[in-house]
Amino acid sequence: MIYSFCFLSCRTQASSESKKIVGVFYKANENAALNPDFMGDVETALGIREWLESKGHQYIVTDDKEGPDCELEKLLPDLHVLISTPFHPAYVTAERIAKAKNLQLLLTAGVGSDHIDLKAAAAAGLTVAEVTGSNVVSVAEDELMRILILVRNFVAGYNQVVNGDWNVAGISYRSYDLEGKTVGTVGAGRIGKLLLQRLKPFNCNVLYHDRIKMDPELEAQTGAKFEEDLDAMLPKCDVVVLNMPLTEKTKGLFNKEKIALMKKGVLIVNNARGAIMDAEAVAEACSSGQIGGYSGDVWYPQPAPKDHPWRYMPNQAMTPHISGTTIDAQLRYAAGTKDMLDRFFKGEDFPEQNYIVKEGKIASQYQ
Repeated sequence: MIYSFCFLSCRTQASSESKKIVGVFYKANENAALNPDFMGDVETALGIREWLESKGHQYIVTDDKEGPDCELEKLLPDLHVLISTPFHPAYVTAERIAKAKNLQLLLTAGVGSDHIDLKAAAAAGLTVAEVTGSNVVSVAEDELMRILILVRNFVAGYNQVVNGDWNVAGISYRSYDLEGKTVGTVGAGRIGKLLLQRLKPFNCNVLYHDRIKMDPELEAQTGAKFEEDLDAMLPKCDVVVLNMPLTEKTKGLFNKEKIALMKKGVLIVNNARGAIMDAEAVAEACSSGQIGGYSGDVWYPQPAPKDHPWRYMPNQAMTPHISGTTIDAQLRYAAGTKDMLDRFFKGEDFPEQNYIVKEGKIASQYQ
């Protein structure tokens, strides 16, 4: 379904500087009215509708983004700006970019632009940007929660209550303390650093692998030890947390061979991107016990199909993509999106850290 909130008067007043802006968001339905700060849905559409229309721009939002006959396909030929979120991503392929002759700006309301063909965007001279930092606290908190859920075998206990059972041994035989365990994060950017800080009070052994070594002061503060060789770090970890972007180099990185390097019974948390993992290899490893527990909120594709193997594999604590879309995060990325649109209309630069593609160049972390 398509939702256009720019009335005829707005369209007829549109000048050569007026822009057609399309937003792709999930539907909140009855939930939209439950919280006035709900921003990331079709119904509220980041709360920028009235502001955009007052400036003479056309603002159309939809949740229909898949297939050749979807509403997004119909809107592509004459849009100027496309806004999407990681939680209900509009997959912007080279074919869609070629079709969008007037497209100038691709904005992620949130963090991450792996749903966009960045090489095609750069070749077309498009600007791609995100609201960097808008949900890093939200995701780091969620990662810590998932670590504890897996370590304590929480889901098995919850399921017993729901099913009317009571079998303490059926939970506690694989429930542990986090203290003293070795936790390794693959990636120590904004989210990874926040996670390491939050793990400090639990007295874990913390390791990190990244392209860049952290500042010595932060290493000392968190107690984190740098591991230059990922393959050498993985066998040391009781818990592995993924905090890396999805790129051509990281897609499918955690395959059967990588998983085999880890301890038997390893716990994995992935709030980064689903396509970093080989989905079938993860499901097989959970069934065999090589992976003792897997939790995350990212899938590929999204929304995940009903037959996705992660829905049915044992010892999983999966959810839809929710970690970075708390109400607090929604308020931040809605405000950040509005700020970048305002700068775009005025011909001003964005904050440098927000750029994914600028003037034909892809940011280094996405290469």
